[in-house]
Amino acid sequence: MRGRLSGTASEEIDALYRHRRLDLVRLAVLLVDDIPTAEDVVQEAFAALYRRHSDTLDNIADPEAYIRRSVVNTSRDVLRRRRTVRAYIPPRILPAPPPEDEILLKEEHQEVLRALRLLTVRQREVLVLRYWSNLSEADIAAALDLSRGAVKSTASRALKALAKRLKETS
Repeated sequence: MRGRLSGTASEEIDALYRHRRLDLVRLAVLLVDDIPTAEDVVQEAFAALYRRHSDTLDNIADPEAYIRRSVVNTSRDVLRRRRTVRAYIPPRILPAPPPEDEILLKEEHQEVLRALRLLTVRQREVLVLRYWSNLSEADIAAALDLSRGAVKSTASRALKALAKRLKETS
């Protein structure tokens, strides 16, 4: 392709785009698995090429290989961002308790609730389902996708941790 291109670097990039865009979009589709994203990948690769080499392509031995590598690398970046987005779990924001709850709850209930908040999520879930929702071990196991043994041991450890925390505050 290098021998067929002539003129300024900008014209060479335009010619490369016209001749290889569809091949590069096909390549990107195979890597990122959707056409709109593949088109964006190719556009970004050409935009980067233009930003970095708009004055001359003389320092690039094979512009086609260069742009192909750029498409592959940009596709990898897209896939990496997708994995990061899928892995991110936003922190759960608990709603603030209504002001009347503070007034209505006795101090000992407030202590239990404060101690309960210090347990692990799983321990808190098991205790709440067992003692506030009155579910059986089998029901808790089904709700949390745990074995009954895991529910029993988690409840036991949670009760010990809760008792320890309540003693510390007394």
